[in-house]
Amino acid sequence: MMALSTLLSGWRWPVLAVIASAAMLGGAHAFETFGGLAPCPLCLRQREVYWALIAMTLTGLGIWRLVPKRRFLVALNVLIGLVFVTGVVVAAYHAGVEWKIFPPPAGCSVVNAGVNPLDMGSLDQPLFIPRCNDAPWHFIGLSMAGWNGVISLVLAAISFAAAAITLRSYKPA
Repeated sequence: MMALSTLLSGWRWPVLAVIASAAMLGGAHAFETFGGLAPCPLCLRQREVYWALIAMTLTGLGIWRLVPKRRFLVALNVLIGLVFVTGVVVAAYHAGVEWKIFPPPAGCSVVNAGVNPLDMGSLDQPLFIPRCNDAPWHFIGLSMAGWNGVISLVLAAISFAAAAITLRSYKPA
């Protein structure tokens, strides 16, 4: 328990959150590049959450280096948790579109016969945009959007725990 407390206190959790976000983006790009799964507009929207988290957290850590205050790290961890919660909401909406619970946004359900965006040999052809309501991959009953939501929920919970631990136990090094 002490090791977990040490891992989640101070600057460590924000750095781990950046690494987790980069890993999620890397996984998404691996599915795209090596799995041939072109992203739909909602898939790209889910990635924006991770890019925003990386930018916000790196900026926050830079500011914290200038003014190392415990309350700033607590606030940064809470903000990281809120960004991950945003990821949960976007992923849940996307999964709901895939399950036909929610209507897809405009431009997400158009059937088009263009080329795959991963095929760079046909740059003068219309672009194929995958439909948001088709889940091309499932694992244990969840689509990629569903797994993204689960992972974001776990990371949000860890972020809020890190905020509480930092509030109670952080001692500047």
